[in-house]
Amino acid sequence: MTVRWYRRMLIILLVFAVTVGGSYCFLQIKREELKKEVSAGTGSENLLIPGGMPIGIYMETDGVMVLGTDEIKSSDGSSTSPAKHLVKDGDYIVGIDEEEVENKQELIEVMQNMSKKTVILHLRRKMEYIDVKIHPAKDEEGKYKLGIWVRDNVQGLGTITFLNANSEFGALGHGIHDVDTSELLEISEGTLYETSIQNIKKGQNGSPGGMEGIIVYNHYNVLGSITSNTETGIYGKIDRVDKVFKKQEAYPAASKEEIKTGKAYIRCAVSGEVKDYEIQITKIDLHPGEVNKGIEIRVTDEELLRITGGIVQGMSGSPILQDGKIVGAVTHVFVQDSTKGYGIFIENMLENLDE
Repeated sequence: MTVRWYRRMLIILLVFAVTVGGSYCFLQIKREELKKEVSAGTGSENLLIPGGMPIGIYMETDGVMVLGTDEIKSSDGSSTSPAKHLVKDGDYIVGIDEEEVENKQELIEVMQNMSKKTVILHLRRKMEYIDVKIHPAKDEEGKYKLGIWVRDNVQGLGTITFLNANSEFGALGHGIHDVDTSELLEISEGTLYETSIQNIKKGQNGSPGGMEGIIVYNHYNVLGSITSNTETGIYGKIDRVDKVFKKQEAYPAASKEEIKTGKAYIRCAVSGEVKDYEIQITKIDLHPGEVNKGIEIRVTDEELLRITGGIVQGMSGSPILQDGKIVGAVTHVFVQDSTKGYGIFIENMLENLDE
């Protein structure tokens, strides 16, 4: 899909559930040396450079996502809902009649030239492709409409969890879901951008806080590409590694059996620089009901509590370190207690990177 840069030449103040970090280490390791040591497995021999740095996120959906249906009012005052019961929330429109549709603008252009009373809507529903016959309705201005609310992109702020020897990254520790349908977004492509944290709203019991950042969506600030959005995070490749990872010390990735309750650290940039903050791992569930809730943590670091109140929206993806190894990443905050939250095992993130 063609990247539409003109939509990115905006400065947007965003709050997004994902970011955190830790102090930079002092040992500089060249990527060429790191490549020689990295294993293809997911055990403790797999070396990774931990992240914790904030990044801007822009992703385009694979097709045009259906958010819902609506009624169309005609010039005579009557109303009709052409797509009701025919399309479902979370469907992806990929074509109309003989025309392929990749984004919202192309869908609008097809409808502007529409003169038929019946069209075939080509949809992707989960893993299945289906065709639906719809009778577009004329609105009060005499224009044909489908009566469908749609979305074709998502933007926000996130945190990188790790970088491997091939410049591949993992971030967030959880997938990006549509805010209206709660469905995991199916993406065609995405881009990482430079960003910086401008403000932090402290978390309070019953009201999660958040991180605010400024992202300039232009090609000068591009850091890399996003290739997949999964339940365990977003993945892709960083082109400007030295811009993101100022210093590069590799850590082994721990298997989940190596993790233990007790002292650990999360690495994040809530103070404006990447630092490590002390936490306690309070519970480990080797077979969690949700893949990104295998680790329970509690923030004990006084500085982090002073700055954020605990875990806030924007900290998802912050690496969790224990005994010199990367064990996981922060994923969720307890709404009723902002000092507590969940994390995902790093080996689960690595499994998805290999797919």
